[in-house]
Amino acid sequence: MQAGMDFERARFNMVEQQVRTWDVLDQSVLDLLFVVKREDFVPPAYRALAFSDMEIPLRIDGIDTGESMWPPKLEARMLQEVAIKPHETVLEVGTGSGYLSALLAHKGERVFSVEIDPRLKAFGEANLARAGVHNVKIELADGSRGWRAKAPYDVIIVTGSLPVIPESFRSQLRIGGRLAVIAGEDPVMEAEIITRASDDGYDTVRLFETIVKPLRNAARPSSFRF
Repeated sequence: MQAGMDFERARFNMVEQQVRTWDVLDQSVLDLLFVVKREDFVPPAYRALAFSDMEIPLRIDGIDTGESMWPPKLEARMLQEVAIKPHETVLEVGTGSGYLSALLAHKGERVFSVEIDPRLKAFGEANLARAGVHNVKIELADGSRGWRAKAPYDVIIVTGSLPVIPESFRSQLRIGGRLAVIAGEDPVMEAEIITRASDDGYDTVRLFETIVKPLRNAARPSSFRF
């Protein structure tokens, strides 16, 4: 019982001290952080750090996948900025632990999540099933150019940074759809929301600077072609 109480206190502190102070003021997003139990998605060895302001390594069964969970404030801020509506379909590129997938699933109608690492696909699926989240479908695939199979999407969120943003991501958005990305290369990366305003018109809002690991197989500036 004491451990559970400590988790709730830590969750409250995470929301009040990390998330809310990072301009996450949408009450529906803040409330969701109490509904989806973050400690149930982190690798067991890192459970005590579930609410820490840090990237948590996704080390599965003693094997380092090389991937990490975003810090809680980044997950919450991006969730707020894409403003998912209940009828919308979401593409997530990079499932990781499945925690962000679960947050997206609570906001939208359905989520397609593409994961390139079979270990993380299995880890994410197990976490989502245990959490009772049934409107996420994880596909084992390379999502570095998006995933055309179920396009177009209302929202696309890419969990690894992109040195350049392939046109394929934009083209997989519906009119009015939003693409949430972290664009650039270390040490200069910026979170952006790109909205498809028309067939060939896009509006970009630059939000804040941050640093996250590159998406696996992401397009590089030297080899990228429109």
